[in-house]
Parts: sequence; structure tokens; C-alpha cells
Amino acid sequence: MHLLKSAAIGAALATALAFPALAQEAAFNPNGTFVDEYGTTFTFALCGSGTDLCGTLDVLKGDSATKENLAFVGTQVMQAQQTAPNVWKGSIQAGGLSADATITQTSADTIDIEGCRAGFLCQTLTYTRQ
Repeated sequence: MHLLKSAAIGAALATALAFPALAQEAAFNPNGTFVDEYGTTFTFALCGSGTDLCGTLDVLKGDSATKENLAFVGTQVMQAQQTAPNVWKGSIQAGGLSADATITQTSADTIDIEGCRAGFLCQTLTYTRQ
């Protein structure tokens, strides 16, 4: 009886410890429009196999709002494959410019995009759900 009671307590403890890990790996819903601190917005949607993430540039503001870049407003400029829960890796392409991108949904309402050119020139911007 003591062994059975110990096993039950051990199972309960293991279950209690597992729940926070499961909660951290819960998938957020990336579908929607997100804006950065400059006012640039992307609409993200699951695409491809249903786990890829596509991003359409809706509004472009700040230093990036050049005549050449503004031509890509309204077009899909990003596609990435899911590599982990809430993480996608792919590229951002606009005209002759391309950057490797890692997109991480850090909460239900925030997405970080890290773009890297030449493998080491990296910048991360945080986008908040509108």
C-alpha cells in the first residue's frame, strides 16, 4: 500500500511539474495585423502546409519608407517555415534586397522579427497586434 501511495504522489508531482512546460509550448495564433514602433504593419497568416507563416507588408513607415520599398506595400514579402512552436525561419524579400528572417511569436499579441543580411548584420523589431 505504501508503494502505491508513493507512486500516486510521484505521478501527481510529475504532472504538476509538466504543466508549466506544456503551457510555455502552447501555440499562439499568429494570424492578424501587427504594427512596429515606427508604424509599419504586416498582416501575418498561416500558409503553405498550414504551418508556414506568410507576411504581407501593409504600411511602411520610418527610414525604410523609400520610393523603392514603398512599391512592395500590399504584397507578400515574407514566407517562413515553422521550426518550433511559435518560431518560423525563412526570408524577407523586397526587390533586389533579401534577408534571412526568424519570426518568433513571444505572446498572443507580440511578434519579433529578426532580419539578418550577410549572416551577421542583424536587427530585431517587435510588432504588436492591432
